[in-house]
Amino acid sequence: MQEYLQGLNDAQREAVLHRDGPVMIVAGAGSGKTKVLTTRIAHLMASGVDAFQILALTFTNKAAAEMKKRVTHILGNNEARNLYIGTFHSVFARILRAEADKIGYPRNFTIYDTDDSKSVVKTVIREMNLDEKHYKPSTVFNRISGAKNSLITPEEYINDYGLQQEDLRANRPLIGQIYSSYCKRCFKNGAMDFDDLLLKFYQLLSTHPESLSKYQRKFKYIMIDEYQDTNTSQYQIIKLLGAMHENVAVVGDDAQSIYSFRGATIENIMRFQKDYDEVKVVMLEQNYRSSQNILNVANEIISNNKGQIPKKLWTSNDEGEKIKLVRTATDNDEGKYVADAIQEQKLRSHYRNIDFAILYRTNAQSRSFEESLRRMNIAYRIYGGISFYQRKEIKDFLSYLRVIMNPNDEEALKRIINYPARGIGKTSLEKAVLFANQNNISMWNVLERASEFGYKASTLEILSNFVIMIKMFQSELEKKNAYDLAILVGKQTAIVKDLFNDKTTEGLARYENLQELLNSIKEFTETPTEDGELLDKSLGSYLQQITLLTDADDDKGERDVVKLMTIHAAKGLEFPVVFVGGLEETLFPNAMAINTREELEEERRLFYVAITRAKAKLWLTYANNRYRFGNLTQNDPSRFIDELPDDRLDKSFAGGNMRNNQTNHWNAFDKPKYPFGNNKTKETKPEKPAYLVSTPVIKIKEHTPSPDFAPSDTSNLQTGQKIEHQKFGFGEVIKMEGAAHNPVATVKFENNGEKKIMLNYAKLRIVE
Repeated sequence: MQEYLQGLNDAQREAVLHRDGPVMIVAGAGSGKTKVLTTRIAHLMASGVDAFQILALTFTNKAAAEMKKRVTHILGNNEARNLYIGTFHSVFARILRAEADKIGYPRNFTIYDTDDSKSVVKTVIREMNLDEKHYKPSTVFNRISGAKNSLITPEEYINDYGLQQEDLRANRPLIGQIYSSYCKRCFKNGAMDFDDLLLKFYQLLSTHPESLSKYQRKFKYIMIDEYQDTNTSQYQIIKLLGAMHENVAVVGDDAQSIYSFRGATIENIMRFQKDYDEVKVVMLEQNYRSSQNILNVANEIISNNKGQIPKKLWTSNDEGEKIKLVRTATDNDEGKYVADAIQEQKLRSHYRNIDFAILYRTNAQSRSFEESLRRMNIAYRIYGGISFYQRKEIKDFLSYLRVIMNPNDEEALKRIINYPARGIGKTSLEKAVLFANQNNISMWNVLERASEFGYKASTLEILSNFVIMIKMFQSELEKKNAYDLAILVGKQTAIVKDLFNDKTTEGLARYENLQELLNSIKEFTETPTEDGELLDKSLGSYLQQITLLTDADDDKGERDVVKLMTIHAAKGLEFPVVFVGGLEETLFPNAMAINTREELEEERRLFYVAITRAKAKLWLTYANNRYRFGNLTQNDPSRFIDELPDDRLDKSFAGGNMRNNQTNHWNAFDKPKYPFGNNKTKETKPEKPAYLVSTPVIKIKEHTPSPDFAPSDTSNLQTGQKIEHQKFGFGEVIKMEGAAHNPVATVKFENNGEKKIMLNYAKLRIVE
C-alpha cells in the first residue's frame, strides 16, 4: 500500500482510489474532505496521470494554495506546480488570457473589481439622465451580477418577460438598458468584471467548438471542492468541460449549502447523480473534529430538512459535555454572560483566547459581545467584518453627534460635511481647511463666516443650510436625551432613510448596524445603575461612554484573540469552544428568510454549520429582550431550539424568570474596572471636548436600612408619598414620569438630594 493511503479510513480510501468515472463525495463537517481531495490528486499523479491533465477548482486562494502544498508534500517533487489548481475565477482568467481574441477581447484585458464595476454603472446611469437615488449603482450592479451568474445576456434580459416585470414592480424598468450599456462600455474598455470571467468562459466553450474540444481533452480529470456552493454558470461550465471523459469528482456537503444570496444553488449537488450515468457516491460520515454530543445535536437539527442527502455523522471522539442552552434577560446580558463564561473557561480549563469563537447571524450583533469583552480586558478580533464602532456608517453617524457637541472637532466635521451628499465638493472642503489654517481659526468658524471667504453663491447657500442644521441640533441639547436627539439627527439628515432605501445585501447590513447603534443609545438612556438611579442621559454623557469603550488600543498583531464572526464567515473553520448567539425568532432564523420552505431550510443549514464549528464545547444563547429599531422588544426563542434533543442539553442556564433576577443584572455602561491604556493628560494637550470633561463626583451619604426594611409594591406609587431607599435613605416622591411599563420616580432624599429612580430596578419601602 502506498504510504499516502495510510491513515485514511475505509470511505476516504474508497474516494481516493476511484479513478475513472463520475464520483460524488458527500463529505460531512469535519470528515477530512481536504485530505481526501489532495490525496486523490496525489494518487492520480502517482498512477501516471500528467499534472497538466488535472483541473481542481476551489472557492478560495487559500484552499488552493493549501492543496498544492499538501500534494507537493505527499509526492516529494515539484510536479504539483503544473496542476491547474485555483479558484474558478483565477483558473478561467488564466485560460481566457490565451483565448480572449476569439471573443473579441485583447489578451491583456483589464479585470474590474467591484468598485470599478460600480463606478462604470454609475457613469452609465448619469449618461442616461436617470435618478441615482432611484437607480442606485449598487442595486443595479447586483441585478446585473445576478443575471450574469445565471448566464443571462443583456439581450436575453431585455426580452425576458419575468425579469422585466420584476423591474417594473421595483419601478426600475430600465435596468436592462443599463446592463446593455454597461457591457458595451466594458467591452470598449477591454475589461471584464468578476462575473464576466465565468460568463465569457462559458460563451467561449459554447460558441467555439474547437476551444471546447481543446479543454475537454486537456482536462481529463476534474475535481471541484465545495460543490454545494456552485452557481448556475459554474455548474454549466463543469458540465461542458467534463462531457468528454466524465471523470468529474465533486466534493461537498448539501447540509452546508448557505450561499444562495450569492447565487449558489443546492440543486447542483442534489442532481449530480442525474447528470451522469453510474455515479459512484461515497459518504464521509466519520467526524474527526467534534464530540459525539455536538454531532448528535447537529444530526438532530439537520434531520428536519426535507431537501437533503441523508447521512449521520459519528465520531470515535469522547461523548463530551452537554451543549449549554443559555437564556438571558437582554442582549447586553447575553454579551456579559459570554464574556464571563470565556473568563471562567480560561481559568478553569486553561484555554487561551484563540480557542474561543463567538458566532452570530448578522454583523450588527457583535456590539454587545465587543463591549463586554472590552470591559473584561479580553483581547478579540472581528473576522469577516470590521469592529462595530469602526464601521463607516457608525463612524459617520457618531461624527454628527460629535460635531453637535463640539463643532470645532475638525475630523468629525470633514467626515459629515458632505454626508449624505449635499453638493459640498472636495474643492470647497479644501478651501475651508486652507482658510482655517491661514486665519488661525477653526474650520467651523470658516463655515459660519463663509461669506467672508469668497465662496460662490450656490456653495454659500449649501454651507449656510448645513450650519443652520447643526445649530438647530445644538438648540435641542438641553431639551432632549441622547436617544431622542440621535433620532432627530437620523431623520433630519435623511441618513436612516437613505440606508433603508438601499436594498442591497450591503445596504441592509449598514441599515441594521445603524439601528443597532440607535439601540445602544436607547439602552443607555434607559439603563440605571445597580441602585436603580437614572443618571445623566445626555448626548455628552453617551459620547463619553463611547469614547472610553472605543479608545482601547487597536489589535497590534496580537494573535491570541477571541474570534468574532458571522456564521457565514466561519464556514470551513473550527474552534475548541464556540458560542452561538441570538437564537431568537426573526433574528435566527432571520425574518427575511422564512417566507418559503427553501429559505427556512437554508437557515437551518446555517445553524448546522454553526454547531459543527465546535470541537469540545458549545454554548447556544438567546435573550428575552433585545433592542431593535429603538424599542426593547420581547422575543420568542428560535424555532430551532425546539428541535434540539433534550437529552444532549444542559438547560440549567435557560430556566427561571430572568427578567426579575436582579442578582445577575448587568449595566452595559458601568464604568470599566480596568484601564484603557495610559490616560495621563499632558499639559500641552488641547482642551478636552465638552463631553469628556469630568463632572464633580458627589459623595453619597450612606444609609443603613431599617431593621424591618422590606421592598414594597411600587406599581401604584404616587407623588407626595414617603419612601425609604436601601442606599440613599428616606425621601419624598416629588414627580412621576416614564412609560407605564417602565416608570421613573424623582425622589428628594433628606441626605442625598434629588435623584431619578427607575422603579423596575430599585428596592423601595413605602413609609407613608
